[in-house]
Amino acid sequence: MTLDSKIPAGPLDKKWTSFKNTAKIIAPNNKRKFEIIIVGSGLAGAAAAATLGEQGFNIKCFCYQDSPRRAHSIAAQGGINAAKNYQNDGDSTFRLFYDTIKGGDFRAREANVYRLAEVSANIIDQCVAQGVPFAREYGGLLANRSFGGAQVSRTFYARGQTGQQLLLGAYQALEAQVARGSVKMFPRTEMLDLVLVDGHAKGIVVRDMITGEITTHAGDAVLLCTGGYGNVFYLSTNAKGCNVTATYRAHKRGALFANPCYTQIHPTCIPVSGDYQSKLTLMSESLRNDGRVWAPKRKEDCGKNPSDIPEDARDYYLERKYPSYGNLAPRDISSRAAKEACDDGRGVGPGGRGVYLDFSDAIKRFSQPVIEEKYGNLFEMYENITGEDAYKRPMRIYPAVHYTMGGLWVDYNLMSNIPGLHVLGEANFSDHGANRLGASALMQGLADGYFVIPYTIGDYLSTQFGKKVDPKHPAFEETRREVMERTQRLLNIKGNRSVDSFHRELGLLLWDKCGMARDKAGLTEALERIPQLREEFWKTVSVPGSGAELNQSLEKAGRVADFLEFGELMCLDALTREESCGGHFRSEHQTPDGEALRHDEDYMHVAAWKYEGAGNKATVVKEPLVYETVKPATRSYK
Repeated sequence: MTLDSKIPAGPLDKKWTSFKNTAKIIAPNNKRKFEIIIVGSGLAGAAAAATLGEQGFNIKCFCYQDSPRRAHSIAAQGGINAAKNYQNDGDSTFRLFYDTIKGGDFRAREANVYRLAEVSANIIDQCVAQGVPFAREYGGLLANRSFGGAQVSRTFYARGQTGQQLLLGAYQALEAQVARGSVKMFPRTEMLDLVLVDGHAKGIVVRDMITGEITTHAGDAVLLCTGGYGNVFYLSTNAKGCNVTATYRAHKRGALFANPCYTQIHPTCIPVSGDYQSKLTLMSESLRNDGRVWAPKRKEDCGKNPSDIPEDARDYYLERKYPSYGNLAPRDISSRAAKEACDDGRGVGPGGRGVYLDFSDAIKRFSQPVIEEKYGNLFEMYENITGEDAYKRPMRIYPAVHYTMGGLWVDYNLMSNIPGLHVLGEANFSDHGANRLGASALMQGLADGYFVIPYTIGDYLSTQFGKKVDPKHPAFEETRREVMERTQRLLNIKGNRSVDSFHRELGLLLWDKCGMARDKAGLTEALERIPQLREEFWKTVSVPGSGAELNQSLEKAGRVADFLEFGELMCLDALTREESCGGHFRSEHQTPDGEALRHDEDYMHVAAWKYEGAGNKATVVKEPLVYETVKPATRSYK
């Protein structure tokens, strides 16, 4: 199989304009003849549904939440990047592009990343017009702050609730189209499979999460906007409902899964405090603008009150190791530095798994009310969870799984290798390489939904005139039957072990063997254990209740079954990639000072994995990464 990325010819900064000027489009009177299925209603899904609906397409939008407002995009805190250069500090489209390429350790496509940087400015204008309440300076101009991996201030924000406010903007645009009749919402509905007709994506199978009814829906194209797979680790900053099911079941139907080993560990999360926890909580990266990260220099100081540790006994390790960026070093590097301090026995808090994020200097410099104005809700959240006042005592933080850069393979049009199946936002692999910079997830989701897919989907739909699929086509009933059989199989096991216990064991295994650091021995061990765990699951899992009702145990069982297969693919990808890059850190491949050591001659490619059937090892299809504008170099933030 050969992958065609369909990147337009011409200079990098002209590719997107050239594409738009020559793109195949659908006439207004023909748009109403097409029906598009959108799965997911977060920033990417809601933006796509609102925009395509406004253009005149008929949209069916599905989400498993009771409202699009509850999509996990709402949890994003710190901000959204855009190359506006409002601070006159040297920012530009090219600088945002280069920072993103470099931040991803030169493992992303040039053309896709440049397009993202190019449309970023439009996103801010769109959201301001919607009424999104971005923070403003005293004179009324939009405010900016800095995020990791950048030396300019390009991040727009709404205190620590940026994702929530952006989602409300997209939601009201979506609801306007619902009221108009161009979009039909299907809440509390979970996609369980993809329907292929003659090799094209033409529908989905869904389960009504209230009644349990399993039905099919036909469309001319399918857009997956279902987010990432971070919950494979059990403990992550993701909402508990986040899962890999939609993308993984599309993968089992033939969609290639690209770079699944690229997972992002966020350096500023509230540390684990006990085995009873089911998720972790993020503390926004924006806090590192004013907070200083440190650990005690001496192991014997770890149990002391932080205020009793003198300044000369504190190791501000990010400022020491990366003076050019300091506390705003990229996430992968900052996370490994925190792990290094804790592994050295200098961690604080329960189990020694924490470092300090200290605001005392910023409070002295600006005053507490100024810090409250910037981050107040984050400090409140921290106190509610830990019982500690971060204005008086440094926050305790530790890295945790937060985002996934891998996803279904897509071309420049955001279409997978399955014709008609488009993938947007975190669900695809395209923009962030091996590590995402902070405040770029919201940028990608809204760019894909508002400004990319409305132009690119015409390339596929223009070939589909006169090819409307009959919802009674045998492929729909056959796929529905397979879903019903799988569901009943889960219910029939009637074992004695809970779904959560399997998920917790898998997550701990992956965190230990395929987390912040990986090596051949650990990955090999995981690849031996995961199939055994999967076999135990299908023999002993307990799924109470029936399929004809609200049954959260059944929902979780289906998702964990997919995680038990997907986790193996992650480890296989990590084992095969014999280098360190971004969030993929192989202990065997590091520089003398402990930084990631890439091997560009062998691994400058996208590893897109093909499902080869149950029990068979997946095979890899490689898309070479060609850099025409930037020159890959050893990433340095020192």
